[in-house]
Amino acid sequence: METILPPRLAELADFQWKLGLAVSCDSCRSLKYPYVAVMLKVTKCFEMTIPQFQNLCRQFKEIAAVIETM
Repeated sequence: METILPPRLAELADFQWKLGLAVSCDSCRSLKYPYVAVMLKVTKCFEMTIPQFQNLCRQFKEIAAVIETM
């Protein structure tokens, strides 16, 4: 039986993201792969249940799949 935790609120202080295309680096001749960098800042800690965390991971995988089609 799964224990349901009471919701804990976190306030999003800052959300920054960028979409880029890495074309080369010191160790690679040519990359040509898009990437997304995300930075989240919250003012309070928050907790997630395992299903909530799994859902968050699934959403990031869906985002990655969309980026791969670019």
